[in-house]
Amino acid sequence: MIALLLALGSSLAYGCANFLGGLGARKAHVLRTVMIAAPASLAVELLLWPFLGASFSTGALCWGAASGVASAAAFALLYRTLAIGPMNVLSPVTALVSAALPVGVGLLQGERLAAGLVGLPLALVAVVLVSAGHGAGSARPSRTALLLAFGAGAAIALQLIFLHQAPSDSGVAPLIVGRAVSSAVTLAAAGLMHRKLGSVRPAYAMSAAAGVLDSLANLLFLLAARSGDLTVVAVITALYPAGTVLLARGVLSERIHRGQLVGLGTAAAAVGLLALT
Repeated sequence: MIALLLALGSSLAYGCANFLGGLGARKAHVLRTVMIAAPASLAVELLLWPFLGASFSTGALCWGAASGVASAAAFALLYRTLAIGPMNVLSPVTALVSAALPVGVGLLQGERLAAGLVGLPLALVAVVLVSAGHGAGSARPSRTALLLAFGAGAAIALQLIFLHQAPSDSGVAPLIVGRAVSSAVTLAAAGLMHRKLGSVRPAYAMSAAAGVLDSLANLLFLLAARSGDLTVVAVITALYPAGTVLLARGVLSERIHRGQLVGLGTAAAAVGLLALT
């Protein structure tokens, strides 16, 4: 139950972070947004260090660094994906890939689906419904946007898998190492591409808020994965498009379609079933 609640909190934080990051990437080059978001996220994790502790073992360093590389790719790909198309149309691919890959890893590591035999598939259906845009009023994403969305989902999945592999007694060390690496990768990429970044300044507050929320989401996921099965935690976390879709409706007036409303109800039912099991 604790893992379920933590995963839900992670999902909500990811959804809000993605909305703010995607919105910020519409105002300036995506790397300018990530240059603010990643260091802001690192600052939060450093502030958490004295309270949650950190053990910088070899495992924590290696898996944290791997998650950092995946995180840098996830930041850039996801924000770019959400910037070039309707947020409630491009989310399905990222959500499904980010859920499916960790579930596969969990099953390979011996986790069982028996306890969540109904709730888990229902949650996957909810991921599709809650993040899919339909109808005449929806814009069709381009092939480039779909490829970016697939890449973003894969990067998110790898980041979560690598964080899950870190030693359970390492505290926030994997998060600190990962964010330090992702910040360094982002700044290096920005330095190499500085002529292509344009002169438009990023939305500083919005980008920093996205980074802070992303850091909170990573922390909640890490705690959830340490207290529950990766197969369940990853799928619940992948419901993050719900937060993005609701914010897009309230702020950008993007439509919430009937299928998405059904998806929200399905998500609630799936979470209830998983809580009971």
